[in-house]
Amino acid sequence: MSGFFGVASKENCVLDVFFGVDYHSHLGTRRGGMAIHGEKGFARAIHNIENSPFRTKFEKDIEEFDGNLGIGCISDNEAQPLLVKSHLGSFAITTVGRINNLEELQSLCFERGVTHFLEMSTGEVNPTELIASLINHKATIVEGLQYVQSLVKGSMSILLMTQYGIYAARDLLGRTPIVLGEKETGFCATFESSAFLNLGYHHYRDLGAGEIVFITPERIEVLQKPKDKMKICSFLWVYYGYPTSTYEGINVECMRNRCGELLAGRDNVDNVEVDSVAGVPDSGIAHAVGYSNVSSVPFARPFIKYTPTWPRSFMPTGQMQRNMIAKMKLIPVQELIRDKRLLLIDDSIVRGTQLGETTEFLYESGAKEVHVRPACPPIIFGCKYLNFSRSKSEMDLITRRVIRKLEGDDVSSEVLAEYADPDSERYQKMCEEIRQRSNFTSLRYHRLDDMIASIGLDRCKLCTYCWDGKEDDEE
Repeated sequence: MSGFFGVASKENCVLDVFFGVDYHSHLGTRRGGMAIHGEKGFARAIHNIENSPFRTKFEKDIEEFDGNLGIGCISDNEAQPLLVKSHLGSFAITTVGRINNLEELQSLCFERGVTHFLEMSTGEVNPTELIASLINHKATIVEGLQYVQSLVKGSMSILLMTQYGIYAARDLLGRTPIVLGEKETGFCATFESSAFLNLGYHHYRDLGAGEIVFITPERIEVLQKPKDKMKICSFLWVYYGYPTSTYEGINVECMRNRCGELLAGRDNVDNVEVDSVAGVPDSGIAHAVGYSNVSSVPFARPFIKYTPTWPRSFMPTGQMQRNMIAKMKLIPVQELIRDKRLLLIDDSIVRGTQLGETTEFLYESGAKEVHVRPACPPIIFGCKYLNFSRSKSEMDLITRRVIRKLEGDDVSSEVLAEYADPDSERYQKMCEEIRQRSNFTSLRYHRLDDMIASIGLDRCKLCTYCWDGKEDDEE
């Protein structure tokens, strides 16, 4: 994933941009960047943050930066913001999203006269550079932003800063948020709403799907009204959104509490008996609190996450190293585990490796039973709209490996739909196979209808593709 933050202020905005971007550190692991515009023009810094936090890399830069306009980002992949000089003038640009038709758009640029792009270390074109090139196909920045929205397959939200202000363009279907904040000295635009709370901003409003605005220290001008259709990513609330953030008026922590409550309601029907409920840190904890609150099962922390050196298990690029770090950073409290029947809530099961290893170390620490309750349905389809997962193939998903075992290599969409249906026999067989592979005492996934109820938005406004495989134009 990636996250960004922008400020248009009547005063020096450098520190606001610095801290606002730093509050997005959970969304990216490889690159961090800031661009500021002041009396001396544009200034920019980009640093590698794989081995140290964002803030430590930019402490020297913020002493040298000065200006009242600024944007910055945290990214899992490409270096940004980029500085661009074109027939539209000079501007800085940063993006959040995923371009599925990148090669097609790259060829389009070459046909329109672009001679080259700078190649990243991965051998690919920087998606943000490609977006800047597409914007420059048009006569104005607004037309360029609209052009990008019409061409990109996937998702693309943009902050573009000129010497006069900041353009903020939310993805055409609103898959990721852009939230506006306001204080006496100006405005900010952010992915995470909680990024501006300690900076003195108050919630102004959320941009609508496909909406484009122009932000100056004095005002926010609407350049394109919101579209009628929205497909915001449901995983924002379940997993990668920060607990203190609110999207579309719905807070992440509160949603996760409701998730746990509904999970408990399903278990009460079957009279599942356990001694305590625990959440896998960090995103599983709020779900577990909600479960405990309505079930009267005590909440406990049978393992504690050790974060001083490895705050995020997905930081290394190698899966083996990530698995090892995920295991090493969870330290058991054996007194809360030995001879106990534990119910464990995690945000999701993707590959199945980490939660299986967590369960194993609970058994090694003396647990009698480990019941697992993922806070979302089985992930059967790899996300093709956002870059929140490093999975390169759907066969990375434990569900698809199990389905291949049960059905063979050639599986129709109709059969996959049965595996996504919690009331089907195929679904039950898949869950039982996953339970046995991971050595869970019992396994019950969150139902999709319950998860949607936990969020509280109409189903038509949510993207649920990774669970049900339904495209944008399907009901």
